Amino acid sequence: MKKLLFICLIVFCINTEIQAQDDAKTVFQTSHPWKPSLDTRADGAIVYGIGGNPSDNVKRIPFEERVQSWRDKGYIAQFMTGIAWGEYQDYFMGKWDGKKNHLREGQKTMNGDTIFHGHMVPYIVPTSDFIRYMKETQIKRAIDAGITTIYLEEPEFWMRAGYSDAFKEEWQKYYGFAWRAQHESPENTYLANKLKYHLYYNALEEVFTYAKEYGKNKGLDIKCYVPTHSLVNYTSWQIVSPEASLASLDCIDGYIAQVWTGTSREKTYYNGTEKERVFENAFLEYGSVQSMTAPTGRRTYFLTDPIEDRAKDWEDYKRNYQATFAAQLLYPMIDTYEVMPWPERIYEGLYRKSQNSDEKERIPRHYSTQMQIMINSLNDIKKSDNRVSGSHGIGVLMANSLMFQRFPNHKGYDDPQFSSFYGQTFPLLKKGIPVELVHIENTPYANTFKDLKILVVSYSNMKPLDAKYHDYIAEWVKNGGVLIYCGEDIDPYQSVMEWWNTNGSKYNTPSDHLFEKLGLTPNPTEGKYTYGKGFVHVLKEDPKHYVLRKDNDKRYVSTVEKAYKEEARMGSLKLKNNLYLERGAYIIATVMDESVSEDPLVLSGLYIDLFDKNLPILTKKTINPGEQAYLYNLKSIPDRKKAKVLCGASRIYDEKQDKSGYSFIAKSPINTTNVSRVFLPKRPISITVNAETIENGDWDQESKTYLLHFENNPEGVHIEFKW
Repeated sequence: MKKLLFICLIVFCINTEIQAQDDAKTVFQTSHPWKPSLDTRADGAIVYGIGGNPSDNVKRIPFEERVQSWRDKGYIAQFMTGIAWGEYQDYFMGKWDGKKNHLREGQKTMNGDTIFHGHMVPYIVPTSDFIRYMKETQIKRAIDAGITTIYLEEPEFWMRAGYSDAFKEEWQKYYGFAWRAQHESPENTYLANKLKYHLYYNALEEVFTYAKEYGKNKGLDIKCYVPTHSLVNYTSWQIVSPEASLASLDCIDGYIAQVWTGTSREKTYYNGTEKERVFENAFLEYGSVQSMTAPTGRRTYFLTDPIEDRAKDWEDYKRNYQATFAAQLLYPMIDTYEVMPWPERIYEGLYRKSQNSDEKERIPRHYSTQMQIMINSLNDIKKSDNRVSGSHGIGVLMANSLMFQRFPNHKGYDDPQFSSFYGQTFPLLKKGIPVELVHIENTPYANTFKDLKILVVSYSNMKPLDAKYHDYIAEWVKNGGVLIYCGEDIDPYQSVMEWWNTNGSKYNTPSDHLFEKLGLTPNPTEGKYTYGKGFVHVLKEDPKHYVLRKDNDKRYVSTVEKAYKEEARMGSLKLKNNLYLERGAYIIATVMDESVSEDPLVLSGLYIDLFDKNLPILTKKTINPGEQAYLYNLKSIPDRKKAKVLCGASRIYDEKQDKSGYSFIAKSPINTTNVSRVFLPKRPISITVNAETIENGDWDQESKTYLLHFENNPEGVHIEFKW
């Protein structure tokens, strides 16, 4: 009996230790076991796939061995796999349950082609069989390996899909009538995409509920996250995913915002011109996910990627990485990050040396050094109560139904490059207004309207999925909010089978119901109206025209400007070409082109440039249109007697300081070069790297920092300063 109690105590202690350690500020995902070239030194290693990653061409190593290899190096081991696709050939080919195969459940296009993610890896219609497979073979095995944090990524159903027998069967069960081809009418398109949305909502709820219950039975508190592209990107790329509605599920603890160059470089229209606008797009993508989770208090990780899926050159990757990295840092309420996906691809992949060269090489030393400086700063940067410079309190309404009417095109509706959304956001963001995104699904949460003064609404490219949302919006206006409604409401999706025209409701459009709640007549004429203490502006123009047509956003911006000053009583709208934020010692700034001026932003102070692998000391930083800056403010150091590594291309451990010196251990992947800026209370008289003395030649007296160079080693490099 005593032996049994002792064993139970050991198991309890192990589980308690796992729970206590399973809280990572920074993470990365990899399908590989640990090796010295991948040792990024984030808090957590998300081990991908029970069977690995379909994109890998390496020999499969058992999942438990991969997990243990990262644990042995001090990482919190977590688990991620796809919910819409994955290395699930035993399921697809029927080996798991003895059936002929499940390839019939792949997502199929109108011509009968299955949409594949890789060889024999179809995007799946999440049937009850597939959901059971995910529980029994993926989730159970991960938890049995001691995993307590699970990520099910990318619940994706392509808009062009919806023609498989499996989908037709799900249609019959959900709607109670026979399947209809989505290309035949706008209503069919809407209903098909609404079903796709429901299927993955249901799949995530079932699988995560199982994970929570199974973990609880083993004495474990399982945390469940959804790594997902933003609603902005999914709509733009014509993919359906549950998105904001997941926030209401008790079984979901948070999200990873999968935003990177590949999503943000999608071309957009502004002022009549179509081109890439990576920073602006990334800013809105991150804002979409942050807004989705903010009222619920769920944790959100922001992802960036130093490269991307598409084959480009290293300079292209570097430039766009800086743009997306700066965009994520401009949300000071977030301080948890996925610092990179697939370090095996980043450190070991071959990509073009330059745009005009076909010669390929691994990541250049200068870029890996800069990248590691950037990701190591994410271990240090904290949340901040500071706000991005500019006029706040202006929001644009979003809804999951943005994904319901993008594909295919029908007569009477066209929205090139998702321009109706950008027509509401770009005219403000491009003028230095940090526009917020508001999810209609979150309107029942009181915090959704906190500090919101103006809400821009359009049902030209989306529809409200529940009448109750209008009650919350109307109540906000009644209490003093200003609503600006943009749209003609003449698209064919206005009459699809939905709550506003079924079960006794006879509204021609959903906006008629909203206007009724606001005390107006259906389809009111253009103008300004009052409701309670608030105001309603009606602009009879589809917002896509604000960006598709040159110089056509003036009336829209003027309406916002007047409403902000006169009705919201927030003072004059600040129009500028930049955004600026201070987060502790860190300064993030961007200057946008196509804005109110072409003037650079000039900052004066004492800084370290974190976008320069040489970490130079600057007294002035000039940021030109189209550029971003990431600076360490040396004047913010609170304790001038305490030595500290301010920034560098390795993570710091075992810091020790006494009257005669300062020492630490630096760890980072092999085959990379460290550059660090170290603050010291006085000039050192000797410096040793792994007990080898180096020359004392890189001291900066004004900043009292030493610039240190050495080759990285994941086993640790011991540095010692003497003074």
